[in-house]
Amino acid sequence: MQKTICLSFDIEDWFQVENLREKFPPEIWDKCESRVVKNTIKILDLLDEYNVKATFFILGWIAERFPDLVKEIHSRGHEIASHGYGHIINYQLSRKEIFKDIRKSKEILENIIAQEIIGYRAPSFSITEDVIDVLKRLDFKYDSSYHPFSKNKRYGQIDTNKKGFFYIREGLLEIPMSVWKSKSFELSIAGGGYFRLYPYILFKSLALSYLKKNDFLIMYFHPWEFDPEQPRIKDIKFSYRFRHYIGLKKTYNKLSKFLEISIKNGFTFRRLDDSIKNGGIYEKIIG
Repeated sequence: MQKTICLSFDIEDWFQVENLREKFPPEIWDKCESRVVKNTIKILDLLDEYNVKATFFILGWIAERFPDLVKEIHSRGHEIASHGYGHIINYQLSRKEIFKDIRKSKEILENIIAQEIIGYRAPSFSITEDVIDVLKRLDFKYDSSYHPFSKNKRYGQIDTNKKGFFYIREGLLEIPMSVWKSKSFELSIAGGGYFRLYPYILFKSLALSYLKKNDFLIMYFHPWEFDPEQPRIKDIKFSYRFRHYIGLKKTYNKLSKFLEISIKNGFTFRRLDDSIKNGGIYEKIIG
């Protein structure tokens, strides 16, 4: 089977991340400088340069205010999926609130592109059993919220010890983030802050090693990670400041280099929905 890389982008603005929540609660988001449109266009242009298609998990709050951005992403051939509406960590919400949040996002996105939304990713990978039940009720086909990296305590958990793509409910597929593991330690190679933190040569080595043993590399990024000129918030915890701002100046060039070397190695890039429909995933799991 040809080695496949699935790029995904969680479309949210710089002030909506969990590490800055203390300074930017949802009540003041409308008063903040939005930079999400120009940063997302920057990503789209980079993907066009390499003829790569990806999946965009779009926050309902963003889609509601920038429907033309959703249409632009869709018109360039990328998958539109849900990132929920309000970017609140799911295990801080009741089951009823989770249902309302995810349904609202799904409806907004479907009304914009006139197409069914089948994929979901939880804010900060905060997957829970309640989220899974809600996704089934709302007829989602896959979830991509499980990040099996034990060192980040913010990530949610589900009851599984399975690797790779797997069913978490009948008909609902889980597409986990990629984590490089050895007998003694583990490193997330899924993108985001990990991609920004690692020297490029280390990330490339880990990714190529991972793809020797696995058919799929699943990665994620955010628009603000391509924006070194974004506002700098200083009066927050050092760990939050470090995690948010580390490596911003190099993200674009590092991803460009990785796209180039991946194509030279013969890897294919696919949207998550295409990987499910046309990549033999169902057959591989069932068979």
